[in-house]
Amino acid sequence: MPITERPPGPGPAPRPPAAGWFPGLTPGSGAGTPPLRLICFPYAGGTPSVYRGWDDRLGSGVAVVPVLLPGRGLRLREHPYTAMRPLARDLADALLERELVGDYALFGHSMGALLAYEVACELRRRGHREPRHLFVSGSRAPHLYGDREDRTLSDADLRRLVGALGGLGEDRAIGSSYLERRLPVLRADLTVCEEYRWRPRPPLGCPMTAFSATRDPIAPRPAVEAWRTYTRGSLLHHHLEGDHFFLNGPSRLSLLRGIRSELARLTDEPAAPAPDAPDRLPTAKREPSWIC
Repeated sequence: MPITERPPGPGPAPRPPAAGWFPGLTPGSGAGTPPLRLICFPYAGGTPSVYRGWDDRLGSGVAVVPVLLPGRGLRLREHPYTAMRPLARDLADALLERELVGDYALFGHSMGALLAYEVACELRRRGHREPRHLFVSGSRAPHLYGDREDRTLSDADLRRLVGALGGLGEDRAIGSSYLERRLPVLRADLTVCEEYRWRPRPPLGCPMTAFSATRDPIAPRPAVEAWRTYTRGSLLHHHLEGDHFFLNGPSRLSLLRGIRSELARLTDEPAAPAPDAPDRLPTAKREPSWIC
């Protein structure tokens, strides 16, 4: 069975329990109810909190299932992954064990988009159904990864980079303190991204929606448009206002409207968000964010 990559030790580490990947799921929640699950993958250093409040905006026919990666939150004592293949394999195992791949779609931002794609390919390789839709946000196409070495920056330079990308939020002092505690897991996630090399495989059959931002140097518009060759279906590309962390900024509602519009085709839900739905989405000040 696949195992998490860890530093050398007395013996191989056991595969992480499936429940740890999806802390918001109750023990009895399996496939079939609700009709569609949107599995949401975090960016490098990120946690499920970035997806707080999304259920309110995406309609009653969709359940948002954020993914918690090792090294953070309730999994703080687990070693983070530093390579994509074992991460995608173990995550696919967990999705299957929790019966989450019956009727599902995938969303990922930055590193999360790359991970979502690799998980979709892994599930297809095993003979399981593909997602009904793949949403990729703030991410270059897979073959364009491998040209950065941000993981090698000093702590001070890495802090400056995160700040320049808009990842410290409105209160930079709070954001910097929050980031300080996450530097080790951030470096591990950056290693996943920077050592990733795309392996040629047939395009996915599911349609895709891609999101880019006007001031994002990590995933500029042409690099996001390059996802088009990764699907045999359609690709809809939204270019929004913002920096690399636009999903936490003023464009987050535009992002969610775009997601809901596509999911409405699968769930027969109204495409427009309910006008009286409270905006419980995290703000940049409350939820500092960072890179990949």
